[in-house]
Amino acid sequence: MRPYYRKLTTKTEKSMKKVRAAIVGYGNIGHYVLQALQAAPDFEVAGVVRRAGAENRPAELNEYPVVKDIKELNDVDVAILCTPTRSVEKYAKEILALGIHTVDSFDIHTGIADLRRTLDAEAKAHQAVSIISAGWDPGSDSVVRTLLEAIAPKGITYTNFGPGMSMGHTVAVKAVEGVKAALSMTIPTGTGIHRRMVYIELEEGYDFDQVAAAIKADPYFVNDETHVKLVPSVDALLDMGHGVNLTRKGVSGKTQNQLFEFNMRINNPALTAQVLVCVARAAMRQQPGCYTMIEIPVIDLLPGEREEWISHLV
Repeated sequence: MRPYYRKLTTKTEKSMKKVRAAIVGYGNIGHYVLQALQAAPDFEVAGVVRRAGAENRPAELNEYPVVKDIKELNDVDVAILCTPTRSVEKYAKEILALGIHTVDSFDIHTGIADLRRTLDAEAKAHQAVSIISAGWDPGSDSVVRTLLEAIAPKGITYTNFGPGMSMGHTVAVKAVEGVKAALSMTIPTGTGIHRRMVYIELEEGYDFDQVAAAIKADPYFVNDETHVKLVPSVDALLDMGHGVNLTRKGVSGKTQNQLFEFNMRINNPALTAQVLVCVARAAMRQQPGCYTMIEIPVIDLLPGEREEWISHLV
C-alpha cells in the first residue's frame, strides 16, 4: 500500500529556493507561525515585526531580526499577518504597496468579499499577491464546504464550531472599553447555531452592565445568543482547544440522502498558523491579485514539485 504522505526527497529539498517570510505581529498566532516556518523545508524567517521592536524580545526570537517596520527587513517575499482582523486591511495595503505578498486570517465572514475587492486592486497595482481569510474557518473549512457543495449540489450544509475559544471574538472583546481581560467561548447548539459565552475581567470604575451591552452590540456577537459573565481570573479558564463538525446532506445527480461529515479537534492558534504558512507558499505560485482559499489549487499548498505529490496523493 502506498503511504498517504511522503517527505520531500533530499534532492528536492537541496534544490529548493527558500521563501523568505516575515511575521507581522507576535501574539498567539505569530508564536505558532514561527514554529510552522521553522518546521517547513522551503521557508526561512526574514524577521518579525512587533510594535515594541526588539525591546523585551522573547528568547526564541534572538536569532532573527526583530523590527518595528517591515521596511527594516531585507528581501521579504511574503508577509504573514498575525494582527487583529480589524487591522488586516491597513497592514495589507501598506505591505502590498512595497511589492511584498501578504496572507492573513481575516475572519469576519460578512466582510470578506469587500476586503477581497479592495486588496485585489492594491495587489495588482503593485504586482503582488494577497490571500485573505486563510485560517481554518474561514479558510480550510471553506475548501471542505466548496468540495461538498460540488459533489452534492443540492442540499444543506451546517458548520458547528467548538466548544472552544474563538480568537477573533476574544480579541474583539478585549478591544471594548472597560475590559481588562477576556475569553470568548463558542458553544455549538446544532444546525449551525452557536452560543457565545464571554468571560471578562473589568477595569476599575466601569459598569458591568454597560460593558456587557457594548460586547453584545459588536458585529462579532450581534447575531448570536451571547452571555457575558464577570470572573475573577480569565487566565484560570484559558484553553486553546477548538473544533468543528461540518455536515452536508444533499443530492448527487438525482440521488437523495448523500450524507457527508467532517470533524476535527484542534489547537486553535497552531492550526491557524499552519494554514497561514501553507497559504504563504501558495501565494508565491499565483498571478498578482487577491484570492481566498477556495480559489487556490490545493496542490499549491504543498512544498516541492507537483509531479511528486500527484504520484502519491492521486
